[in-house]
Amino acid sequence: MLIHFQEYLTLINIYLWTNIGILPFWLMILFFPNSRIVQIFTNSIIVPLFLSAAYVYVIYHAVVSDEFMFDVFSLYFSLDNLYAIFSTESFLLAFWLHFVFLNLFLGTWTSRDAVKYNISRKLVFVPLIFIFFVGPIGLVLYWLIRIFYAKNLVFMIKSHYSYFNFFIYSLFFPTK
Repeated sequence: MLIHFQEYLTLINIYLWTNIGILPFWLMILFFPNSRIVQIFTNSIIVPLFLSAAYVYVIYHAVVSDEFMFDVFSLYFSLDNLYAIFSTESFLLAFWLHFVFLNLFLGTWTSRDAVKYNISRKLVFVPLIFIFFVGPIGLVLYWLIRIFYAKNLVFMIKSHYSYFNFFIYSLFFPTK
């Protein structure tokens, strides 16, 4: 039975199941971020556990098949080395798992942060889509929204706070 399972665990199947398996989490983050079920699933160890297991298996597969995946430091020296290392399926899949996991982490954090600061879901929807496809660009877009939203929020608090101070001051020191 274990042999049949190992025959099923090809790199292509891991890639396909990763892409299919991650989509429900993204859909939950996009459309139902305040749901208790979403918070349980996205804050749990379920996704990191599965992706870590796939990552370990991909590394195991690279070791068993004698791919030169572990010559990774050479990728920093030239584009040709980068191209050569990405030509191995194991390294490419390991990179993809890394990319998918980090983007999901960024999406989860962004969604939780937006809920925490009461940022409109309509404003957060576009950065989450960008995070799904090109993580860092979506994160910068969310930060810009959050900065302007936070400045607006601080301005509103200060204006209400100053009215409150004026009200208290006028109670104790009425004008003649």
